[in-house]
Amino acid sequence: MPACRAEPSAAHRRKHSPVTDLLDRFSSGSIRVGIVGLGYVGIPLALSALRGGLAVTGFDIDKDRVASLNAGKSAIKHIPTDDISEAIATGRFEATADFDRLAEPDALLIAVPTPLSKQREPDLSYVIETTRAIARRLRPGQLVVLESTTYPGTTRDVMKPILEAGGLLSGRDFFLAYSPEREDPGNTEHSTRTIPKVVGGDGVLASALANALYRRIVEVTVPVSSPETAEAVKLTENIFRAVNIALVNELKVIYEAMGVDIWEVIEAAKTKPFGFMPFYPGPGLGGHCVPIDPFYLTWKAREYDIATRFIELAGEINTRMPYLVVGKLIENLDRKLGKPLTQARILLLGIAYKKNVDDIRESPSLKLIEIIEERGGTADFHDPYVAVIPPTREHGALKGRASVALTPSSLADYDAIVIATDHDDVDYALIAAHAKLVIDTRNVMARRNTGSTRVIKA
Repeated sequence: MPACRAEPSAAHRRKHSPVTDLLDRFSSGSIRVGIVGLGYVGIPLALSALRGGLAVTGFDIDKDRVASLNAGKSAIKHIPTDDISEAIATGRFEATADFDRLAEPDALLIAVPTPLSKQREPDLSYVIETTRAIARRLRPGQLVVLESTTYPGTTRDVMKPILEAGGLLSGRDFFLAYSPEREDPGNTEHSTRTIPKVVGGDGVLASALANALYRRIVEVTVPVSSPETAEAVKLTENIFRAVNIALVNELKVIYEAMGVDIWEVIEAAKTKPFGFMPFYPGPGLGGHCVPIDPFYLTWKAREYDIATRFIELAGEINTRMPYLVVGKLIENLDRKLGKPLTQARILLLGIAYKKNVDDIRESPSLKLIEIIEERGGTADFHDPYVAVIPPTREHGALKGRASVALTPSSLADYDAIVIATDHDDVDYALIAAHAKLVIDTRNVMARRNTGSTRVIKA
């Protein structure tokens, strides 16, 4: 008679359950990660995942970008080509424009744009289309994580119904989470791997899987109770910045009327070791996050009949800054050179929204050019990181304009230089020596000890 085989105990069954096995695979790194969107967020995320021992498939609709990455070339200037070629050499990274392959990865991380419409309302079209593309290939056991900045409720209220429409259920068949990107392009002090990662899952299992995944990608994870909390964390971080930048922009105007230099004030104030955090004025907000994120919350707040006057006021102040800069330019063209803007040639220094990167998203320089030309002036730009202005959503007429060389003769051809971006690798002494008038929105001429009576802080 064959020996009777005992039934496995409940503890044994739990130990070897599909969920436990899935958690073990995520924790051990024996999974493939798919990253949708190979831009300023997706590429650093992919590189960090590779350094954590994971295999990565990158998805992007831009076939030229895909081809460039697979050839080992960087598509983003501040990310070295060596980093991309080394990633390809591992044999664990590839890029593709074939979205039918979305079923292959065990985890899908979404890093696509979330811009605003012309009415300053959230445009979730990229998130929705990406989610639909995933839904058509979704398989049991996959983890889907949104990293794009958005309002609280997007992950559960917008993405989840799309993903569940095919019959699979979140928390049972697949797993859903939100983990906001915290990229700071060009920051050499903090990398993707060293920046703590906030993670909120749709349920306990989703949270556990997302945390297991990100512990392979970053050094520290910060679990929170829900996707909504994680979504609110990202908005709070950037609203904090937007409001404080608006404050110093307003203080700049007030102190200037009093004959006080805001830059000197901030330098002195930041010597206080508590109770003060320095923020700096500028020509307006740029980048994909700070100018946009506050309006995601103001839009969502209207659903609850809540006014967001403080946030909206900050937005108004920051939005007005390019106009104030042009006003300062017009005033000093007349005062210093006796020339109206309609007869002036202006050179903008910097088209990128911040120094030492090639990122022009929401750059105030684009708005500055448009205002100058709307008022009859002529505007060009110089930027060591941006050779040609690429297509943009809001400034299509500027597409294709090329950076001009910065030489003594070219500087002499312009009536004024407007410093909008304080890139490090610019010869500011050359500007001081040859420019007729400099409108400095970043205080870089004073910081480089190249100020003169021809330099006007704005």
